Amino acid sequence: MLNKVHESDSLWGHRLQPLDEIAGFQVRPGFYRTNGAVQGKGGVSFTISSHYATGCTLLLFHPRAREPYARLPFPDNYRIGSTYSMFVFGLNIEDFEYAYQFDGPYDEARGHRFDKHAVLLDPYARAVTEQRVWGEKFEGEHIYKARVVENNFDWGAKKQLENKLEDLIIYEMHVRGFTMSPSSGVTARGTFEGIREKIPYLKALGVNAIELMPIFEFDEMDSAREHDGRQLLDYWGYNTVCFFAPNTSYSSVQEHNHEGDELKRLIRELHENGIEVILDVVFNHTAEGNDLGPTFSFKGIDNKIYYMLTPEGYYYNFSGCGNSVNCNHPIVRQFIMDCLRYWVVEYRVDGFRFDLASILSRDQNGAPMENPPLLENMAFDQILSGVKLIAEAWDAGGLYQVGTFPSWNRWAEWNGRYRDDMRRFLKGDDGMAPAAVARITGSRDIYDPLVRGQSASVNFLTCHDGFTLYDLYAYNMKHNDANGWNNTDGDNNGNSWNCGCEGETQDPQIEALRRRMIKNAFATLLCSRGPAMFYAGDEFCNTQYGNNNAYCQDNEISWLDWGRREQYADVYAFAQFMIHFRKAHPVLRKPTEPAACGFADISYHHGRAWNADCGNNARLIGLLYAGRDDRGEDDLVFVGVNTYWEKLGTSFPDAPAGRQWMLIADTAREGALPLNELITAGRYDLEPRSVIVLTTREYK
Repeated sequence: MLNKVHESDSLWGHRLQPLDEIAGFQVRPGFYRTNGAVQGKGGVSFTISSHYATGCTLLLFHPRAREPYARLPFPDNYRIGSTYSMFVFGLNIEDFEYAYQFDGPYDEARGHRFDKHAVLLDPYARAVTEQRVWGEKFEGEHIYKARVVENNFDWGAKKQLENKLEDLIIYEMHVRGFTMSPSSGVTARGTFEGIREKIPYLKALGVNAIELMPIFEFDEMDSAREHDGRQLLDYWGYNTVCFFAPNTSYSSVQEHNHEGDELKRLIRELHENGIEVILDVVFNHTAEGNDLGPTFSFKGIDNKIYYMLTPEGYYYNFSGCGNSVNCNHPIVRQFIMDCLRYWVVEYRVDGFRFDLASILSRDQNGAPMENPPLLENMAFDQILSGVKLIAEAWDAGGLYQVGTFPSWNRWAEWNGRYRDDMRRFLKGDDGMAPAAVARITGSRDIYDPLVRGQSASVNFLTCHDGFTLYDLYAYNMKHNDANGWNNTDGDNNGNSWNCGCEGETQDPQIEALRRRMIKNAFATLLCSRGPAMFYAGDEFCNTQYGNNNAYCQDNEISWLDWGRREQYADVYAFAQFMIHFRKAHPVLRKPTEPAACGFADISYHHGRAWNADCGNNARLIGLLYAGRDDRGEDDLVFVGVNTYWEKLGTSFPDAPAGRQWMLIADTAREGALPLNELITAGRYDLEPRSVIVLTTREYK
């Protein structure tokens, strides 16, 4: 395990004896194969590497001190290759914090930015100090320091869930925003513990995976500012400070030297309730920014190695955030692999969603690679073999790889084309019916099942980036003025529709239409082949008041308003029903054993039975899934979608012998679900802008 001493080192540790004295401390060479700071018998081993440095000094601080109480230069003979390692005797891990200084060349044109006075954070630190209190701003220069973490968490005998990716219903959430509102009703608002308190809710809703927006340590006060009297922060956290450390401000209690235990308890209890945990990780850039940004870690350790640099020594900016990590350099590749293995082994996470993952496919000059070694390493790594790998298959440099992301049949992708095509189809745009049919049935035009399997397309209509599902049907335009950029930030092509009024309205017809549109979205998403994902709060019409880029809003704009669960109880009930319906019908998720009745896996009935040609201008589509359920019995599900503003009728195939069609859901109808209404005419009129779901049952 990465934060434990290797077996040989551990045995060696039992008979360690000091060999030298530095700055009044007894020392000897440390555990070279164990990166970071780890506790051993009688002291602590500190190991860090730099390829181009000429010297390294360990700094020891009293807790919260600004100046070190000890400086321990590594002797030349304590360096093997490019790795410095020193075991310091007599250290109590509760009494100190640590950092480093590196000496070496400063030559921007050649990519070197060494500064022997810069205080540098250990990239392998398990905890970053003085980040505990959310929103606390430091006076003067902010120095990032690390703490040694003792790991003795008991995971028990339960193994990983290892659900199939295509079976997942993923619930994306922000740790703080999920429960920070007083309306959440939890005692530990805005924390990992707050999520744990909501596990009964998640289980009742039916989701079987949560995707946590960044939880690696980040500094929410980085670039903090005020606008219109409101404090704006780096709320989302897509600017990583340390990749091995959890965000300590997301813990409800201080976990001195046991940072991460609350998160581990959350993950353990989620697993006990059948819910997997996926982490949204940001390896494409760091919080050090460009040449104008701070130097607190990688820049001062090996800037030339860790970042993609132009021939003049400037930072390539494929992330839109100032720098791009040089992911396919062997040293950086090893660091990222170590990090992923660490979170799988020590935190038992079930998968990763990689932010702007196309950067991970670029070489050190920024050119896309056909077989990026980092992505291939992840695909075949033995520790990672059971976890989900999900790519946001584009970056801010214009590289768009949806459908072409290097996969080795291991990688899935956020299907941005599903989002865009389905948004346009559901609001009634011309010419979108053929694309919608392809998206709902698994995007096989993009992901060949023979090559990519049944789970390559992660289908979604909403995520943290963009409108909430309610706002998608309440706003034609973004309303991001609260962000302070004169409404210039955020996506201008959200494919939204306000249903006739911009923003909140008391018009009952508009309100009813919005509810129906949201139900249509849930019905089609949850009847689409491939893993499904939606943003937390969409199930009860949470709003961000038209803000489609709430990255800086630590307030009611971003916090879930749980009072809307009662206000939109019908939408919540519909979403909950469709989630459980999807889980009960495997044909909605993937091909199964052929149905005994002889129906094909997927057949098309656009307006009439067996009509496979929907035409470019169609507003009505009909799809029939057929196969076997988990009991081996025939499982037939018909989905009809009418995006027209008038009523349209459709017919469907005759039910197999001994069975009859039952209307299960109709987004234009009220009442408890399932509707269980017998359909005998072989035809049904769909109300304007509505979705129906039918299945069959034995004839009675």
